[in-house]
Amino acid sequence: MLAFSTTEQVRPTILIVDDEREELRFLTDLLRRQQYHVYSACDGNAGYQSALAMRPDLILLDVRMPGLDGFAACRLLKANPITQAIPVIFLSALDEPDERVAGLAMGGVDFVAKPYHPAEVFARVRIHLELANMRRPAAASSSASAAPVAPDAAPSRVAPHPDEVLATAAMRLIDDNLSASLTLAGIARALGTHEKRLSQAFRQHAGMTVFAYLGEARIARGRQLLADTDMSVQQVAEKTGFSSAANFATAFREHVDATPTAYRLAARQVSGIS
Repeated sequence: MLAFSTTEQVRPTILIVDDEREELRFLTDLLRRQQYHVYSACDGNAGYQSALAMRPDLILLDVRMPGLDGFAACRLLKANPITQAIPVIFLSALDEPDERVAGLAMGGVDFVAKPYHPAEVFARVRIHLELANMRRPAAASSSASAAPVAPDAAPSRVAPHPDEVLATAAMRLIDDNLSASLTLAGIARALGTHEKRLSQAFRQHAGMTVFAYLGEARIARGRQLLADTDMSVQQVAEKTGFSSAANFATAFREHVDATPTAYRLAARQVSGIS
């Protein structure tokens, strides 16, 4: 059972983000009966801004919403140090394995399927609040040992600029999808923004263009795969988003000044692998 008291000061706060008002009302009433503080937002952008303002203990986030959808909102939440530790449970009417894997990969902790079963909602919410409550003292202890704070100093965290969050989210999205055929428009759409703003944010906070970063990330992943795996050059090319081994080899030589095969041989000689 949760160790939370039902007093006003310690009741967990839950933010529900869903554009379907009936479902929003149903979940709100359901969770308030469990003595949670419950707040709601009707789209991804409002949900993200509400999370920044109130820092809830847990977020229930619908996947399918117009504008900034649940996945885009989650990417921003996880790219922002203010909100990255808040557990996100996705709400979805689709029971698609690929969608579930994608949601978990970007930082969600669980999925709740529609239509809702009250007992399942209660169980998943309770479990993830418990887990977050257990992690909190460990994180505080680690932070305290790494950087001692004066006894009278209140812990604080400065909110990053929205464009810095956007650039960080874009870099994580790229790193997680190097084998995909990425476009500027597709990346911007996945983050609920437009190409011009993404390009400007990336140049300012990453110091390069989106595609310069993509190229460097693909080569860095290629170097790691060549050094640490027995994949063929063709397989490495596929894993890093190149259309052929020849294209990968050309790009690799331009960045590393060595062929993939020569690089692998040198890396293994250094590490003592035959």
